Amino acid sequence: MEYQNILTTCIYCGCGCPLYVQILDGEIVGVLPSKEHPISRGQLCIKGWNATAFVYHSDRLKTPLIRRGDSLEEATWAQALGLVAQRLATIRDESGPDSIGFLTSAKCTNEENYLLQKLARAVIKTNNVDHCARL
Repeated sequence: MEYQNILTTCIYCGCGCPLYVQILDGEIVGVLPSKEHPISRGQLCIKGWNATAFVYHSDRLKTPLIRRGDSLEEATWAQALGLVAQRLATIRDESGPDSIGFLTSAKCTNEENYLLQKLARAVIKTNNVDHCARL
């Protein structure tokens, strides 16, 4: 039996509570709060306690899907991201950059939100960026 506690950050809000994901023989078996964090102080909310519940859920998508006609077909990440980039560029070129908007999330890290707004402003050339914490 191989047991590990891997320190990570909870994905559910902007507080950034650290938690330990418990791994037993390569499978997630639970989570534990970090006692040292100044905000959570060894506690987790209900979302934090269930932060890994989605990992083995039967409805979880494990590969990108691309719509072809009325059906969704599995694709590689390169194909899916290439299609998204192509369509965003087409919309930007045909309808203007302000026809595209970006929504960021408190479930992302500050760094991820920063990168998305940089993509919006530097690549797409729009300032249409909003964040759910503002609402």
